Amino acid sequence: MPIKKWLGQYAIALPVLCVIFTLTQYLKGHAIDDAIEFAVFWAIVTLMIFALTRAYNFHRNRYCALCNDIPAPSQTDHSEEK
Repeated sequence: MPIKKWLGQYAIALPVLCVIFTLTQYLKGHAIDDAIEFAVFWAIVTLMIFALTRAYNFHRNRYCALCNDIPAPSQTDHSEEK
């Protein structure tokens, strides 16, 4: 599994999600401390769900256009399955 690649992507995604979640909670009127706590918790939950799904699909050799971890199936592969 390309764990090094994934860790780099998640290292970028975690702060971005934290900022987005913090901003939305703060704009909704929550205190900044509560907004940050909410953001960190839900950013970690979101990334864990995505990471587990991604690892499962990689293990099953399923193509994911968003992840781009395995090559896309060719047109002949689709016609053989039908």
